[in-house]
Amino acid sequence: MSSQPVIILKEGTSRTRGRAAQRNNIAAAKIIAEIVKTTLGPKGMDKILVDSIGDVVVTNDGATILEKMDVEHPAAKMIIEVAKTQDKMVGDGTTTAVVLAGELLKKAEELIDQKVHPSTVITGYRRAMVTALKRLDEIAKNVSLQDKATLKKIVKTSLGSKSLGFATDHIADLAIDSVLSVVKEVNGKLRADKDDIQIVKKMGKSLLESEVIKGIIVDKEVVHPAMPKVVKNARVALIDAPFEIEKTEFSAEIRIRSPELMKQFLDEEHRILQEMVDKVASVGANVVFCQKGIDDAAQFFLAKKGILAVRRVKRSDMEKLEKATGGRIITNFEDLQSKDLGCAGSVEERKIGEDRMVFVEGCKDPKAVAVLIRAGLERQLDEAERSLNDAIMNVINIVEDNRFVPGGGAVEVELARAIREEAAKYPGKEQLAMIAYAEALEVIPKTLSENSGLDPIDIMTALRNKHAENGIPYGINVFSGKVEDMFANGVIEPIRVKVQALKSSFEATAMILRIDDVIASSKKKEEKGKSGEEGAGSTPEFD
Repeated sequence: MSSQPVIILKEGTSRTRGRAAQRNNIAAAKIIAEIVKTTLGPKGMDKILVDSIGDVVVTNDGATILEKMDVEHPAAKMIIEVAKTQDKMVGDGTTTAVVLAGELLKKAEELIDQKVHPSTVITGYRRAMVTALKRLDEIAKNVSLQDKATLKKIVKTSLGSKSLGFATDHIADLAIDSVLSVVKEVNGKLRADKDDIQIVKKMGKSLLESEVIKGIIVDKEVVHPAMPKVVKNARVALIDAPFEIEKTEFSAEIRIRSPELMKQFLDEEHRILQEMVDKVASVGANVVFCQKGIDDAAQFFLAKKGILAVRRVKRSDMEKLEKATGGRIITNFEDLQSKDLGCAGSVEERKIGEDRMVFVEGCKDPKAVAVLIRAGLERQLDEAERSLNDAIMNVINIVEDNRFVPGGGAVEVELARAIREEAAKYPGKEQLAMIAYAEALEVIPKTLSENSGLDPIDIMTALRNKHAENGIPYGINVFSGKVEDMFANGVIEPIRVKVQALKSSFEATAMILRIDDVIASSKKKEEKGKSGEEGAGSTPEFD
């Protein structure tokens, strides 16, 4: 009985334990970090991604690269989650977070090889991160939302690594203008919601002809050719109810035996629709956006009254229209009153490329706006959208936390210096982990210098000397190849981007270091048609 095998896991299940499991996980995470490492900074390189159906994406945006990659290894997926979290929370710094996580794991592996337990490494890393966050608060500066020159420097730092060329200034202005338009005060604090900014991209013209619309763009056309295509001083009704005769909830049959009754039936339908239109006209509306359908007869009656109407508008667009025009979405025609109407300077149907769209603009105090992006190439259009998203999120970060720190690797070198000073207070193996964390932070300025064709040893020596002399804002000017004051050069970043990168990279590192056993089930094989296989190998029988 003692020699009888005990089967616990299914056939085909693989298991990796102990040091081998840790080594595999760390290796997978480091490979992901290496993939995006060369994209860091203004002189970073682009990646071309081709999916299974041949669609091509050209970008150096870390979040986009990792999102498009079809990754299978579980530890690698955790690192990709770091990028997704960074992108969702602060919209920028995804490459920094992933590269930092990869370097933290690389340094941790060296410590584990020296017989330092993973738990000790994690404890030291946590203490180093707390020190870094505290020092970050000390060196941060404040900016006012009225200081548009500083806001533009922050946005241009984010856009520096994007392929926008001559349009960088213009995209920065669009991001600042759109976010400041939707700022609101909630419980005494300023807030800005990215959902209040609609981004519409259309091929044609150039990036410099992209614009902010003080209102909303509805990707629909006017429902009836006899309706006006332009309405000035618009009074907008937002209706979430069908502009048609609703069908009964149960099956019904109406038997009509004479033409007179048929005429009465049709006349009654028209009368009901006419009443709906009269109700809209009586409150003073001259533009209607309907979330549901609009009957042909209702379209005719609306056109006769000179009312511009759009049907089947998306729910998200209806909510933005409500915020932009100051109107209120109503769900019952009987409830419609003049106070529910929104206002806009003009509502106009325009042809953009091959599509017809309705522009609602000239709103007095819009709490939702649109940005129309134009470009001559589809790839450029997509990259401009990604860049604008990053720029918008950077401005939102400053609205919600108006502190910024120097870029160009200056922050990382300063935090590393502070951690090394703090590490001296903790004798033992934790000190080794804290010093390893400080060394890992310096991967950012090293990578910036490598991607710019500079000597990382010379750059790091010069940076450390400057920071030892209390030169906190000194970082790498990748264009001159020298160590310079980043505040003076206008290379600055929101503090929230750095804080999130430090937190998410540490959490991913800690989770991966705690894993010492990987149990992977065998993949289910696709079942082939059994009947076909049986038919191919069997001999038919005849009676």
